[in-house]
Amino acid sequence: MHDKILILDFGSQVTQLIARRIREAHVFCEIHPYDVSEDFVRNYGAKGIILSGGPNSVIDGDTPRAPQAVFEAGVPVLGICYGMQTMAEQLGGACENGTIREFGYAEIRAHGHTELLRDIEDFVTPEGHGMLKVWMSHGDKVQKMPEGFKLMASTPACPVAGMADETRRFYGVQFHPEVTHTVQGKALLERFVVGICGARQDWVMGDYITEAVENIRKQVGDEEVILGLSGGVDSSVAAALIHRAIGDQLTCVFVDHGLLRLDEGQKVMDMFARNLGVKVIQVDASDAFLGKLAGVTDPERKRKIIGAEFVEVFQAESGKLKSAKWLAQGTIYPDVIESAGKGKNAAHAIKSHHNVGGLPDTLHLKLLEPLTELFKDEVRELGVALGLPREMVYRHPFPGPGLGVRILGEVKSEYADLLRRADDIFISELRDTVASAHDAAAGLCTAEDIGKSWYDLTSQAFAVFLPVKSVGVMGDGRTYDYVVALRAVQTTDFMTAHWAHLPHELLGTVSNRIINEVRGINRVVYDISGKPPATIEWE
Repeated sequence: MHDKILILDFGSQVTQLIARRIREAHVFCEIHPYDVSEDFVRNYGAKGIILSGGPNSVIDGDTPRAPQAVFEAGVPVLGICYGMQTMAEQLGGACENGTIREFGYAEIRAHGHTELLRDIEDFVTPEGHGMLKVWMSHGDKVQKMPEGFKLMASTPACPVAGMADETRRFYGVQFHPEVTHTVQGKALLERFVVGICGARQDWVMGDYITEAVENIRKQVGDEEVILGLSGGVDSSVAAALIHRAIGDQLTCVFVDHGLLRLDEGQKVMDMFARNLGVKVIQVDASDAFLGKLAGVTDPERKRKIIGAEFVEVFQAESGKLKSAKWLAQGTIYPDVIESAGKGKNAAHAIKSHHNVGGLPDTLHLKLLEPLTELFKDEVRELGVALGLPREMVYRHPFPGPGLGVRILGEVKSEYADLLRRADDIFISELRDTVASAHDAAAGLCTAEDIGKSWYDLTSQAFAVFLPVKSVGVMGDGRTYDYVVALRAVQTTDFMTAHWAHLPHELLGTVSNRIINEVRGINRVVYDISGKPPATIEWE
């Protein structure tokens, strides 16, 4: 059994990042809603407990509180942002509305030489004060610390930016150590879970395979499993893992919904059926999908239609497999959090995912989701450990609804044809262009990145079809054609992302090729929005 850290979720959009940072320290953790029962907390067996941030104000009436058992379990507790505020209120302290709110970058001063912050600092002031560069997101603040706590950190606007009761090993920080903007956040969380909680660092993907294979075999028994294979990282790794566990009991169904990337069908069949020996049934359902999407412009409706049609296809195919009792999906943690799938009081929903939220009763299959607690980087590690080729494992993510959510507005076959060709040009140029010393000198990449392809230096890149036309000139003639947007981001967790600063020469080449080679497109633009405020996908 792994040592466990329990994370109680108060609804922050970045709660999953807490788990990811802890997993990076090779410590196992799980996220559960803040309103779990007292018995759940007592019986969980946590080595430590973390209280997440959240959107509520702790001083507003009936707002979320941690189970009292958290503070009676005899294990270390770390409160983050709202988690620190509810800790203060529940233990006899007090909070108030701040006259100055803090959102974004801040520099905090460490006090008291606490175990949590010992030797962790970004710089030292001329007066000798250790300082941390952090990310704040709060309006309320702790006005009075509970008895037994001492000051651990402060800013001019937030006198109690951190507090500690080292006798009980209770700690609270007003800033967010889980986000990459807090420079020493990873070190702080590792100090808490390893140094203070004493958790073993035994969460590694090689060991996970053995555990997952055993769990799948116990869950499935001698029954057959059907899996929807998209060719993306998640479904590919899920297929490899399940195939490792049950072999020929797995049948993959690869659905061509008419919204795939260029030559995707052939590539998927070559990889799985021919190279890995996995049973794959290829289904051409493009007419059915495009027919259902005709006239639909709302992105949520498109996602739901695509999800429902997938279920219809799987239901039809599973009916041909008389022993099929399970439907497997490559659902991962980010899918779950963005669909607010962790408890009734979890984060505010951003968008739905076609493979999250359960199955209709008419689909007489049980659900098998072996990756649902893994982040994208863990899925990639797992794929490598399973022996999958690097070009598959490190392929950029591709949404389940495919080009359906990269064609804004109504989805038409002609739009999909234009987009897949433009997208292929973009990806090909990213793969073929390597970062240069000139790029490093311009600050577009680091010296260590020189010689790497720009495809590898971006986390996700794709083209988006815009349902508008613009005037152009080709030769001596006037054109009135469509516009595509290029999107490329860099991220470590897909919960937050920065737009990629690609070389202008690369973007120029891509634009020229698309306009010259894809008849029907006469303008190319580049998306320079981060996440937040934008999402990575446009829909």
